[in-house]
Amino acid sequence: MVGIHKSVETAKQQADPKAALEHAVQETLKNIKHKFIIMSGKGGVGKTSTTVNLGIALAKQGARVGLVDVDLHGPDIPRMLGFQGVLDLSAGNKLVPKKYNENLSAVSVESLTGGKDDAIIWRGPVKNTVIRQFIGQVEWQGLDFLLIDAPPGTGDEPLTVAQTIKEAKAIIVTTAQEIALADVRKSINFCKTVNMEIFGLIENMSGFNCPHCNSEIDLFGSGGGKKTAEAMGVSFLGSIAFDQEIVSCGDEGVQFQDKYPDSAVTKVYQAIAAKLMDV
Repeated sequence: MVGIHKSVETAKQQADPKAALEHAVQETLKNIKHKFIIMSGKGGVGKTSTTVNLGIALAKQGARVGLVDVDLHGPDIPRMLGFQGVLDLSAGNKLVPKKYNENLSAVSVESLTGGKDDAIIWRGPVKNTVIRQFIGQVEWQGLDFLLIDAPPGTGDEPLTVAQTIKEAKAIIVTTAQEIALADVRKSINFCKTVNMEIFGLIENMSGFNCPHCNSEIDLFGSGGGKKTAEAMGVSFLGSIAFDQEIVSCGDEGVQFQDKYPDSAVTKVYQAIAAKLMDV
């Protein structure tokens, strides 16, 4: 009877591609221990660099990490990791994620297009399908962490993740300026509306140490992220200072933590990663 039941289910999936994809998604998620979506209320706050650096910090602590770039209209993860070329297919006809090292790999729409400057012009239903394919039709090989880099705001992409991965937790990135914090409060309320647990909030670009006079300058203010987290009952994960070398490393596809392992920024990322490892 069990064999007959499986045969019926297989026939249904072959007849219904949507059901087959949903089955593949759920089977893949069973082999991933922890799922996090990295969100921001507005663009330009360093969400992608935070995603990449958290992934690297986790990998350095021995975790098997997969990065999924669902910022479909502005995918930047391949450039930050120095990836070249398109994704390969496995023997099972699944996409093989690009490897940064033995513990860290990533998938992005940019690694599927002919040119890095090609525009992605898709509506919601197509984006919904692609995001599910990035989970169910990728050879993820079992992971400790899946980090999903979402575009800013509360639109199709984070909603699809919330509906597809019920156990996903949110990490919200902001700067300290009020215009960013106002949008972060919307992200927090989005998570509450869709019943997504918020793991915590990170304040990025929090202060800058002048290389000439060694004075600390609050480019975007400081402390606002922590105050917002406290006011809205969200855990505060840490403040990451602005470092101009992060910009140059990202542009060159060289990892900041590899090049500057003893920097204050690296230590903060490692501390936040340790909190994730304790989940």
